[in-house]
Amino acid sequence: MGAGIAAQAVINGFPVRVVEASEAMVGPATARIEANLRRALEHGADPERFAPWWVGASFEPLASAPLIVETVPEVVELKREVLDQVSRLAPEALLATNTSSIQVDELASSVVYPQRFGGLHFFNPVPASALIEVVVGRATTVATVDALVGAARDLGKESIVVKDSPGFATSRLGVALGLEAIRMVQEGVASVEDIDRGMQLGYRHPMGPLRLSDLVGLDVRLSIARYLAARLGPRFEPPQLLVDMVNRGELGRKSGRGFYTW
Repeated sequence: MGAGIAAQAVINGFPVRVVEASEAMVGPATARIEANLRRALEHGADPERFAPWWVGASFEPLASAPLIVETVPEVVELKREVLDQVSRLAPEALLATNTSSIQVDELASSVVYPQRFGGLHFFNPVPASALIEVVVGRATTVATVDALVGAARDLGKESIVVKDSPGFATSRLGVALGLEAIRMVQEGVASVEDIDRGMQLGYRHPMGPLRLSDLVGLDVRLSIARYLAARLGPRFEPPQLLVDMVNRGELGRKSGRGFYTW
């Protein structure tokens, strides 16, 4: 996700600094961004608009950044740790989290300036998705919301503005659909392929919920489901099939196998 967001900014002419967790991750992150940029060129992007970009393992280059987007995994304490560090380093920056489920207010307590903090929920794959969900916390000011909506527009995306709530609007609906599709597979209602084709042909979804779950990552789906179940109730309890697949290392595209073979 971070590589996709970085590439989207570069394509639209914004210089980018990407911070990885370690030096060992710099090479793979660079390769992911390069792959995104190659695909953009294949789809007609103008290379003359591309801005310079950098990948490293230090937060220091973020000190002068006007906008910082946190994209670490869906672990509350990890996000809090990162947000605390970057908000102290760059107290004048606009700060956003790319979480797909964790409430902005749950993270805002770790931010030095919560009034300039909100959610920028990108969708995977970033270059192909038209939407960014702007999430408004209790402390998020109107000026910050306007700036986040403007950032989405500058990145070539449409935006919706959503009040802070577990799963916001899109993840809450998308995860509910995905979990029900997994329950249908578990119960033998239909094949993986037919469930997906039904949603594509019958509801005009560009991708079925099971293939989308593979793309997002079944481990990510499981983490989000557990978070939502803890806050919104048992309707978001993950199916046993999902738990078993993650335990077997069948995580979707990232592992080569999920509901599909990749």
